[in-house]
Amino acid sequence: MTHERERSDLLETLARHRQFLRFTTRDLTDEQAAQRTTVSALTLGGLIKHVAGVEMGWAAFATGGAEKMFAAISAHGGTWEDTFRMLPGETLAALLERYEAVAQRTTDVVNSIPDLDVEYALPEAPWNKPGERWSIRRVLLHMIAETSQHAGHADIIREALDGQKTMG
Repeated sequence: MTHERERSDLLETLARHRQFLRFTTRDLTDEQAAQRTTVSALTLGGLIKHVAGVEMGWAAFATGGAEKMFAAISAHGGTWEDTFRMLPGETLAALLERYEAVAQRTTDVVNSIPDLDVEYALPEAPWNKPGERWSIRRVLLHMIAETSQHAGHADIIREALDGQKTMG
């Protein structure tokens, strides 16, 4: 497989899982998107917001490592908990629009990087091994996994909200 084919396959897979996540929010009001339907604090709008923020951070990481990641995340402010919920004044439409912009930025970043083997040290965090490094390829695989996992969460929340499902 050529590197361009690999890059294309990874980006198409990420786009597909983004679409599954976005699809769970179809025809919802802002109130429904902010509604908790399980014991978890997760909501559909909050998941869209969270995944967009995480993807934005990882795309920044791909351009220069942890320092770039932190700069991108801190530029948006708020608490960690705020990244998982719709705040007063936020709308589902605006969150989806931001997610679309983040997705385009990720695609542009990935397409501008000549080599997916470029790697950077992960930020210091309890869940990262000291000195661990990830390639851009690994970052893309992580974004796919994160988006897919949260699309599953979203499907459960939506089914509990009004019986609608993404698939099935």
